[in-house]
Amino acid sequence: MTKIKELLVTPIDVDHIKDLHEAGANAIVIGEEQFGLRLAGEFNREDVKKATALAHSLNMNVYVAVNGIFHNDKVDGLYDYIAFLRDVEVDAIIFGDPAVLMIRNEIAPNMPLHWSTETTGTNYFQANYWGERGAKRAVMAKEINMEEIVETKEHANVEIEVQVHGMLCMFQSKRHLLGNYFEYQGKNLKVEKSDASRHLMLYDPERKVHYPIFEDASGTHIMSLHDVTIIDDLTDMLDAGIDSFKIDGVLQEKDYITAVTRTYRKAFDLYEQNPEKYEDQADELLQEVEELQPTTRPLGTGFFYKETIY
Repeated sequence: MTKIKELLVTPIDVDHIKDLHEAGANAIVIGEEQFGLRLAGEFNREDVKKATALAHSLNMNVYVAVNGIFHNDKVDGLYDYIAFLRDVEVDAIIFGDPAVLMIRNEIAPNMPLHWSTETTGTNYFQANYWGERGAKRAVMAKEINMEEIVETKEHANVEIEVQVHGMLCMFQSKRHLLGNYFEYQGKNLKVEKSDASRHLMLYDPERKVHYPIFEDASGTHIMSLHDVTIIDDLTDMLDAGIDSFKIDGVLQEKDYITAVTRTYRKAFDLYEQNPEKYEDQADELLQEVEELQPTTRPLGTGFFYKETIY
């Protein structure tokens, strides 16, 4: 049996970090919209400093998302930002664009890197390719199934991270599609993830379901119908030794993220005590997260048990 290495969570703000630590998280992902994709909270530089100091005092790791899609006019800003992260001594940078890796090699060669492209982390060759170029960890795509995750871990030469709870992104465009539409209509309506009262939904009348949609500095994002959860069937990944289990809190409230974190920590603790004890209580753990779930956000298992259809 392998000891669970990391429960990784996305805080809403600096004050939220202590609550997440008490709930059982031992690592966080933070960042700034202009550099990172789909963040649960906006952390400016002063916030990053405070968050890193607080998290380190609690023996938590801090990973900063620099995984945006960068054009030529944005690349120069990476030099100063990565130098800032180096000086603050965050524990790793999350990246997808090779520009981040190249600039890191130049000005912060000792900074650990986590490779995350959201969609293309689908096999162990990719994970090892980026590992050979300096990445310490590969973040698996949300569209691969359990068998593929376990097989990747068996052959990977880097750490493997998997999202086990939260929304999945179905679509992203660099364009601000809704904002431009409303502007065309002469309406002054912002579509922001930071204002819960203004969350918009795409409605599918055939299935009678809603898809959350928001815009940020990286463009337009349409999120999944279901929140993914796998709390009742973690055994295969735990047995395989997956290095990091992520709870993504984008578009969620603080109390919800904290409560879900506490339930997952309970699951991991049960497994470490006795895997059979965890399996005996798996249905109860699922019921706990179901009771936390908003009625508008049903839970599902994402792609863990099905093939991706393109």
